[in-house]
Amino acid sequence: MDYINRLKVFLSEVKIEMKKVSWPTRKETMYTTSAVIISVFLISFFLGLVDLGLSKLIERLIK
Repeated sequence: MDYINRLKVFLSEVKIEMKKVSWPTRKETMYTTSAVIISVFLISFFLGLVDLGLSKLIERLIK
């Protein structure tokens, strides 16, 4: 029975803390999501080029 009371207290504390959270606006969320997606594409493109270059270098060294 003690577990049920502890769970109730925990959930009520969670509810109180969730009211304190500062949630981003839709515009902020869209902006930061776009920035992350663009960053991922740029970094993956760069790493792809580096991988291609190193692959060609290793290929030439092996021959």
